[in-house]
Amino acid sequence: MYPAWEKGPDWGAFLTSTMARTGVLLSIGAVCLVSGSLATGWWLGQRSAPRVSGAQASAERQIQLLQDRLTSGSASPSDQKQLLQLLLASGHHAEATLLLEQLADQEPERWQIRLLLAELKRNGNNRSAAERELRQILNRQPDRIEALQLLTLLQLEQGRGAEAQTQLKALMEKNSKPSPKPQVLPIGLLLADLQQQQGQQQQAAATYAKLAADFPRDPRPLLALALLKQEQGDSKGAQESMALARSRQPENKEPRLDRVAANWGLASLAAPKAPSPTASKTPEPAAPTP
Repeated sequence: MYPAWEKGPDWGAFLTSTMARTGVLLSIGAVCLVSGSLATGWWLGQRSAPRVSGAQASAERQIQLLQDRLTSGSASPSDQKQLLQLLLASGHHAEATLLLEQLADQEPERWQIRLLLAELKRNGNNRSAAERELRQILNRQPDRIEALQLLTLLQLEQGRGAEAQTQLKALMEKNSKPSPKPQVLPIGLLLADLQQQQGQQQQAAATYAKLAADFPRDPRPLLALALLKQEQGDSKGAQESMALARSRQPENKEPRLDRVAANWGLASLAAPKAPSPTASKTPEPAAPTP
């Protein structure tokens, strides 16, 4: 048996930071699974492998030492975390997968472990096994957006986009009665991005518009709509959507929306900067020369 990882100082933080590289932040700073994430994949495909100090031979000896501790049952949660890092950095994905499988079975409530395991299996081109891991997460938490994101990606990669849309629409409908619950928003944003990936721009715009109506205080659907309109060459529509998004947080003086616009290539939609007093001051006429 492995020791419970709650006793470790930062194992949970390690998993959280690891998985944070995979998905899209569903916050004011980013919206849903945008085109790049669906097109290029998640954490394992994009991250740089953690650097292992020392020579490869030293890393291999450390791996063997940690594996021996696991076998004897004396490994701490920190040992488990370090072993996983070393296995991934050294390219031992099969061993890393085995370790994650054991940890996931031991701590089934830790969905982050199974999500990372699913991504490892997807990266190893074992999509059916990856989907089984994700289904286990969703059986316990049907609205877990991180699992839905990766499952949607898997389905899209296998030409099952229509199936993914049906799944997301059913979840939205289930969580919209009698009124939309908070989880409808990230699921809807994911649906709209999937629709764009399948060339259904009009349906995506309609999904964003419905989300904007259902969540009248949240700027994210309008931000996403502004991006869609900008990509379609509708600069005026993009500006209107961006202005509406900005109006939903009039009390917020921090220019986060404009930073999002800049990150998305919407710099032209950022709020115009007020001229500085120095710039706006009329220069005094020069004194006449004697």
